[in-house]
Amino acid sequence: MWRREAGTAVRRGVALPQDPAASFAIVAGFHRPRVPTEWAPHSHDSHELVWVRGGTLTSRVDDRVFTVVEGHGLWMPAGVVHAGRATAGAKFHDAFFAPDRTPFAFGEPKAIAMTPLLESLLTHLSHTDLDAAARARAEAVVFDVLRPSERQFALHLPGDDRIDAIAEALLDDPADGRSLEEWARQLGTSDRTITRAFRQATGVTFAQWRQMLRVHRALMLLSEGFDVLTVSEVLGYAQPSTFIAAFRRIMGTTPGAFFTAGDDTPEGVRNPVSGVRNS
Repeated sequence: MWRREAGTAVRRGVALPQDPAASFAIVAGFHRPRVPTEWAPHSHDSHELVWVRGGTLTSRVDDRVFTVVEGHGLWMPAGVVHAGRATAGAKFHDAFFAPDRTPFAFGEPKAIAMTPLLESLLTHLSHTDLDAAARARAEAVVFDVLRPSERQFALHLPGDDRIDAIAEALLDDPADGRSLEEWARQLGTSDRTITRAFRQATGVTFAQWRQMLRVHRALMLLSEGFDVLTVSEVLGYAQPSTFIAAFRRIMGTTPGAFFTAGDDTPEGVRNPVSGVRNS
């Protein structure tokens, strides 16, 4: 995914409680990585819901990259291979759902709206001293209120030999400003070939894809406390206003409005992430 930060800890996978489906429908917990942490590709026998506080989580599933910020969660179906990455200091929450006791099924990863009610219920279920009746009541409400976000935001990676070098270079350095023509000369191909390959592989143009990638990276940087000026410079924009306009085109709102939405909710929980606007 993104360039690995110095001091990053690499783990095999998120630790799954011993046989959670044997006694509970939902097992929840949290931890706070002190350094940037990556989880190598892995899967679980249970469904998994992850969300963060005070940082970001990035997850890669096949040809898609999901960026999870506060107020937002990611549902990972049982058996789906995925890799993850959390920023240092982020409070990382996860909840595992026993497939045979979960009354719904999302067949693919889904962005989930982490409402204050849902987050409070899952925090309640992280307590191991709940009696069976109290746990059953809380689990039932979780199943009632857990819903996908209105907008889903994922970056589709090309997976095309003709343009994979471009995608990898931009993932490593989103500020790379080489034009379509410059890439064509470097790769010994034509700009038409690159344009056609991006549309076929991702459904958008090269310029649109790069813009979406930069917004993914911006979400990470902004949630870590960097200001708009710094983020615009890191991402290669000449002016902050240009970055703000690009962010608005993708997210439907400005960075300031996006990251202040929902500040009046308990414990600063923000509204769900807005993604590419539905048609």
